[in-house]
Amino acid sequence: MILPRGLVLSLAPAPWRQFSAARRLLPFVLPYRMRIAGAVLALLVAAATVLGLGQGLRRLVDDGFKSGDAATLDSAALGLIGVVVLLAGSTSCRFYLISWVGERVVADIRCSVFDRVIALSPAYFEVHRAGDILSRLTTDTTLLQTIIDATASQALRSALLLVGGFAMLAVTSIELTLLVLIIVPVVMVPLIFYGRRVRRLSRDSQDAIASLGAYAEETINAIRTVQAFTHEGMDRARFGTRVETAFSVARRRIAVRAMLAGLIILLALGAITLTLWIGGRDVLAGRISAGDLSAFVFYAVVVAGAVGTLSDVWGDVQRAAGAVAGITDLLNSVADIQAPSAPVALPKPPRGVVSFENVCFRYPGSCTRPALQDFAIAVARGETVALVGASGAGKTTVFQLLLRFYDPQRGAVRIDGVDLRAADPIEVRKRIGLVQQDPVIFGADAWENIGFGRPGAAEAEIRTAAEAAHATEFLDALPQGFATFLGEKGVRLSGGQRQRLAIARAILRDPAILLLDEATSSLDAESEHAVQRALAVLSAGRTTIVIAHRLATVLRADRIIVMEDGRVVATGTHSELINQGGLYARLAALQFDQVSAPLPRTTPHT
Repeated sequence: MILPRGLVLSLAPAPWRQFSAARRLLPFVLPYRMRIAGAVLALLVAAATVLGLGQGLRRLVDDGFKSGDAATLDSAALGLIGVVVLLAGSTSCRFYLISWVGERVVADIRCSVFDRVIALSPAYFEVHRAGDILSRLTTDTTLLQTIIDATASQALRSALLLVGGFAMLAVTSIELTLLVLIIVPVVMVPLIFYGRRVRRLSRDSQDAIASLGAYAEETINAIRTVQAFTHEGMDRARFGTRVETAFSVARRRIAVRAMLAGLIILLALGAITLTLWIGGRDVLAGRISAGDLSAFVFYAVVVAGAVGTLSDVWGDVQRAAGAVAGITDLLNSVADIQAPSAPVALPKPPRGVVSFENVCFRYPGSCTRPALQDFAIAVARGETVALVGASGAGKTTVFQLLLRFYDPQRGAVRIDGVDLRAADPIEVRKRIGLVQQDPVIFGADAWENIGFGRPGAAEAEIRTAAEAAHATEFLDALPQGFATFLGEKGVRLSGGQRQRLAIARAILRDPAILLLDEATSSLDAESEHAVQRALAVLSAGRTTIVIAHRLATVLRADRIIVMEDGRVVATGTHSELINQGGLYARLAALQFDQVSAPLPRTTPHT
């Protein structure tokens, strides 16, 4: 059937260049070409048997019914049953093979996307939302799977049935075929119009449900805060509003789908009735047989169904184009930080010597002043150096460059004499242990969380690391000991316990260089004491760089480096810097005076 030109143009979302991104997915499909060939063969057989049903129906009516011979009727019925069995078998094979390919290809794509995502530099995630990336991994790949294992086979099957059905219509009756060419477009135009409305309302309904789920997830994750501020009533009202919005959109979608269903029945059965009426008059006039009319009606239904399916498939392809583009964007993303083609090997055994040589660095896309300006320090093997300064002084940036999350625009960062830009980032990071101010605890047990520091470590090694971090005293007290699930983000542990778990992870890693991002700033005195003991074990004999917000934690550092606006403004021990005056002396006076000052007296309310 040839659709009106205006309708064809309205269906096309854009030139075919929109789908050029699909070529990026071919490497995922080609390894399974033999299964795809089997699916196509099964599809061809199924399409041929569908068309054969019409001839079987014609033979059953003309040879079986009109002859009055029971044997002829039995033979025609058995032939029709044989065609049905072949159709069932080929359809089953086609469904299994194409569904298998769809699941396998999407699984490979998900692995490739995840492999690419975790290799991207932190700078990428500063400008891309995690929710969008997760949507690519889940929603978009699921849509792509639907396109591969359902839509693609339906499109090919419908195209074959459309061409074959028209051919059989023409063979059966030219006059009735011309009638169908007039009727089908008239029937399909309103169906396509309402089909578009259904798809649009379906998207709106999915968006409303997504908003509903996002609000519920945010509220549940913050349940302690919600209840602490007695916000339950407000959240119930807001959630109810979102539920009603989703219901309202769903109600409109249901109404349009109900109207569409009624319209399909009215137009389709009306068209079939019209065809039967005109064809019946031809039967009465002797121009065609009753079997030909039966076959013609069957083929007309096949053609109409094929056209309807193709219109739905086109809508699905329109939606899939965006998903494919999003997936290929991720697959084509290139990390800013990559290993050189011939990386320089770091010396073995590692010494842990660190140096920054006149480093200037500005974060990508930043319009503010540089984070580091002519920054130069040298840390000897086994030395403990503290970085002190106000927020925004550049302390965290030093850690970011040492871990080679970024490269400086000028100057060089070296470990054991090797410029990090010439080394493999993975080898650089293997020599570094990191304990963060807010440590990351995974939703797993202690074995896995501590073992994260060195994958493949034996349980005895993990326990030894936990003992050194003074973590066994609380881990053994858990219901299943080290095997106890610690909750999402370690919610079942206190702040000090999470810190000691992170320290055990770093001890297990046995790094040459230790980076401590003020691991005790938010702990109570008892927890801080336990963590400090663990840190003393961890830092012994290692090059240690500490970001210090509380100056009391760095009094024993070999050297304190005072930073301001990305520059080194003073260096020395605690006592030397106090005697020098300046920024450090002001910070020390402020912190220690506040610690020693008496609490203000309060007057009871009357």
